[in-house]
Amino acid sequence: MQVQGKYDARFVLGEQMTRAQGLKLKRLSEEAYQPGQYARDLSFGEAARRIQALEAEIELANSF
Repeated sequence: MQVQGKYDARFVLGEQMTRAQGLKLKRLSEEAYQPGQYARDLSFGEAARRIQALEAEIELANSF
């Protein structure tokens, strides 16, 4: 799949999470004391969902 002359990385990677997502998810899961949220074989969408959930949880915890 091409988008404006460039390849869509998610398509090329078979919808795997990106390296940046992996690093961010690992950091957030450690910060939230939930290491089980990180896994190396997540899809792009699942990684995005977990990142969003962890960010919301951390934001909520920091608001107290």
